[in-house]
Amino acid sequence: MSSLIYLDNNATTRVADEVVSAMTPYYRDLFGNAHAIHTLGRQSHDAVEAAREEVALLLGCSAPEVIFTSCGTEGNALVIRGLLDRTTDRTTDRTTDGAPERKKVVTTSVEHPSVLTLLYALQRAGAIELTVVPVDATGSIDLDAMREAIDERTLLVSVMLAQNETGVLHPVARIAGLAHAQGALMHVDAVQAAGKVPLAQDDLGADFITISGHKFHAPKGVGALTIRKGLSLQPLWYGGGQELGLRSGTEPVPSIVGLATAARLAREALASHERIRALRDRLESEILSRVEDSSVNGSEQPRLGNTANIAFHDAYADEVVRALDAAGICVSAGAACHSGKVEPSGTMKAMGKPLRIAMGAVRFSLSRYTTAEEIDRAVEATAEAVPRVRRTMVTAS
Repeated sequence: MSSLIYLDNNATTRVADEVVSAMTPYYRDLFGNAHAIHTLGRQSHDAVEAAREEVALLLGCSAPEVIFTSCGTEGNALVIRGLLDRTTDRTTDRTTDGAPERKKVVTTSVEHPSVLTLLYALQRAGAIELTVVPVDATGSIDLDAMREAIDERTLLVSVMLAQNETGVLHPVARIAGLAHAQGALMHVDAVQAAGKVPLAQDDLGADFITISGHKFHAPKGVGALTIRKGLSLQPLWYGGGQELGLRSGTEPVPSIVGLATAARLAREALASHERIRALRDRLESEILSRVEDSSVNGSEQPRLGNTANIAFHDAYADEVVRALDAAGICVSAGAACHSGKVEPSGTMKAMGKPLRIAMGAVRFSLSRYTTAEEIDRAVEATAEAVPRVRRTMVTAS
């Protein structure tokens, strides 16, 4: 396993050694319930509150605006469902404060399934009006369409800061300005961006920000949500009233401590992110020079420095991923082949990519642990694998 080259960091990351070390005492010795009043409980409580301060530094907000969640999916659901349940009296078409009801949610066609799937389900149930704003072939949001979509009936605008497949960075601050001008709230899904670009709640214009720890070297199963001071949400479930009553259940103190340590490490590492970008650029340029009929999706737009979505034209992405896996290189594909039928990812479809390009989109995503030697090995493996996959496809057809 040590010889594997891991270039799938947008899917998940390895837990940093410092994070494991910080968490370990809270499994073995400092194991108290953070709401118990005895010594072990107070120690756990203090650790949770110190972690809240650290995560707030990563997100550019105040500590009381941070609540801990299990992941980005939960945070996204809490914002969307919690806001709808808070604002609307389902027995009337008026809000609880008597104003005309806001039932409209605006989002984009390239959001994470945890947002899009939930919104489509709510639309089918008649709970919301939904407008999905398109992107162009470069992955750029149509801001004119966004401006037209947001009106006085809009409750929430939900847009991710960094697209998870292409790494394209979206102008969420400009979109937040459009939302606030119409009295709507702004939710920023920063799951893929956290730890890779600076975050500041005010600069983003965000009323809500969601992150997930396992995307930046914290353990799986812990994340955070910011809720701007003065706003409120209805909880998804009820219980002991932890996390300001929004997320009942005994806090996973070791994971929260791990999230805070990872947040600190991520802030400290931001200054060196250009090294990762340089490695990503090297990967892209070398692959494009050595593999014919290949292109980079989203390269015309500002992107995360760690993400390369490379389309190998006329090749099935899942076959390329398997070939690279056999060579010890871990990457991912958005496309999938079911019963011989190629299904590109929703992102590639939204970008209007031709099938011969969309079906071959492979994502390489780096971390701060990625080395130049690993990039060189990945390039060599890719240059060998893609032509072989294409030959196999021709033979099979």
